[in-house]
Amino acid sequence: MTDEESDSPTVLVLRRGTHGMPVFDYVAELRERLPNHEILHARTPEEEREFIADADIVAGMSIDEELLSHAKNLRLFACAYAGTGHLPLSALESQNVAVTNASGVHGPNIGEHVLGAILTFSRDFLRAGRQQSRREWRHFQADELQGSTVTVVGLGAIGEAVVERLDGFGVETIGVRYSPEKGGQTDEVLGFDELHDALTRTDYLVLACPLTDETEGLLGTAEFDTLPPSAVLVNVARGRVVETDALLSAIRGNQIRGAALDVTDPEPLPEDHPLWNFENVLITPHMAGHTPKYFARLADILAENVRRVSETGEYQELRNQVR
Repeated sequence: MTDEESDSPTVLVLRRGTHGMPVFDYVAELRERLPNHEILHARTPEEEREFIADADIVAGMSIDEELLSHAKNLRLFACAYAGTGHLPLSALESQNVAVTNASGVHGPNIGEHVLGAILTFSRDFLRAGRQQSRREWRHFQADELQGSTVTVVGLGAIGEAVVERLDGFGVETIGVRYSPEKGGQTDEVLGFDELHDALTRTDYLVLACPLTDETEGLLGTAEFDTLPPSAVLVNVARGRVVETDALLSAIRGNQIRGAALDVTDPEPLPEDHPLWNFENVLITPHMAGHTPKYFARLADILAENVRRVSETGEYQELRNQVR
């Protein structure tokens, strides 16, 4: 055994995958990056309880308090999602377990998803699809993205990726974030207290913010009243950032041009929900985060942190550390 192996932390990957991809792909990516480190893969609940007893680092989509109670040496939980609100953070803190997230992993694919949604409405591909299904050759008038104003709410990794991909389309961009003093890549950065000012000038409204007490119900009746009727909503944040009843009212009343929803409230969207019935609503089943490179990007983050821990012995100042 080499010195690196003897001093390195043991890494356990839990059994649950995501986006229909097997978690073994994550294990394989980690083993490729960390050939001299022990990477354990728990394939059953029994193996999770057995392996976590001695693991220093656990990687997975989530962890519950019951499984956490079996951990003896755990120092880091590497969450495979960008959000950590579903984790037992108090229990992790009480056991002095650091937490990292997957911030940045989704940036390229969600950025492309948003751009595709915007272009779908700009060029009215929804109407084109309906006419094609009827084999109907009939000219229609489309719009043009150039010269539009795109407001992006949330300038984290996903919001910044959206803004980067809009570069070159000749649009004006407004960023809205909790701490506007941090700035951003948009032409203008405003705080949440100036949201309505941004809405009055918005052609495409992109929601890319986390779900927090401040953002839950951020877009309600008052906000839809402020938006121009030509505006399009693109939501890749969380369904509860938008008040569904207010959204339905805005669509029915022609208060907005349309909406592209990768997330909804409720979710999954029931088969009999009225949102399914509008020709100007594009719904995708919370899949904007899917990319075949998901586990590779995730492994890059965790491998870097494993190397830092191996070198310093400290579980501090890690990449994507949130606790």
